[in-house]
Amino acid sequence: MDSATSETTSDPSPDSRTPLGTSADNGLKIVVVGGFGVGKTTLIRSVSEIRPLSTEETMTRAGEGVDDISEVRDKKATTVAFDFGRITLDSRNVLYLFGAPGQERFWFLWDRLFAGTLGAVVLVDTRRIDDSWYAIDRLETHGTPFVVACNDFGGPAHAPQQIREALDLDPHVPLFDCDARSRASGKQVLITLVEHVRSRYAGQVAATREEFAL
Repeated sequence: MDSATSETTSDPSPDSRTPLGTSADNGLKIVVVGGFGVGKTTLIRSVSEIRPLSTEETMTRAGEGVDDISEVRDKKATTVAFDFGRITLDSRNVLYLFGAPGQERFWFLWDRLFAGTLGAVVLVDTRRIDDSWYAIDRLETHGTPFVVACNDFGGPAHAPQQIREALDLDPHVPLFDCDARSRASGKQVLITLVEHVRSRYAGQVAATREEFAL
């Protein structure tokens, strides 16, 4: 997948999907972060069960002096605030998905988007590993659980250990490949995140119980 297709999806239009119920007991917030043009908007579009809210604007020549577009020359639009989607877990729980803008000039929005977040997905383009460092640093600063999904842009393959070392990831952070255009792949990303969050908080509860038992 190249940059020209990073913001498209091969799955059915959200308009054709079955409408969801109007209420749920628990709304769980997930944030999708990563560098400029890594496929955050595409991932949310591919998995959302409602028509996603998007704040994409057409890219102009004026932005070339501000944003590094050297690796995304074919990109025509960019998120300027956030993307929003929703997906049902069960009759009582839904995920609310927020996609953060990737350009450095919009990073000031990230801390607010992280507020109240259950967990996060860091999308990575392995051709541009450095673009992922800021996202990981902010999530670690906030203490937010996250997983790292390497979006398939058709570049050279990298061994998982090489990517872990390049990102300086803790061993417990899940790292895997995905295709943001695929609904099935996107859902697996979210499943992996939810399982990771559940495992992490289960471990914290067990540790707290042991501490009080001493």
